[in-house]
Amino acid sequence: QVQLAESGGGVTQSGASLNLSCVASGRTASVYAMGWFRQGPGKEREFVSSVNFIGESTRYADAVKGRFTISRDNAKREIYLQMNRLNPQDTATYYCAASQVFGTAAPSRDYEFRFWGQGTQVTVSS
Repeated sequence: QVQLAESGGGVTQSGASLNLSCVASGRTASVYAMGWFRQGPGKEREFVSSVNFIGESTRYADAVKGRFTISRDNAKREIYLQMNRLNPQDTATYYCAASQVFGTAAPSRDYEFRFWGQGTQVTVSS
């Protein structure tokens, strides 16, 4: 099993920045690509961003492209999500996810991710 623990969420204002972190533990040798999803109030969970194992392939949802940056540090078993120019529509619980998909392209569908964290809340006020 793989455990994922997110941190870095909080309450902030429009235009501010937050940096989310996720650390993986357990049988991490079986994990390759990793990503972030979010679920806003009354909404379904949606893809935010992902990165492949090596870190050279990333993918972003259109809603966050140009504002969010995903990165990873395999030595630390961590991934990060730098979120800039936040707006109220970014308010959601953000989930870290780990995939056993090994490939050059970063996955984006939730069924491609096997392990999930508990989530960290991000609230952006106007």
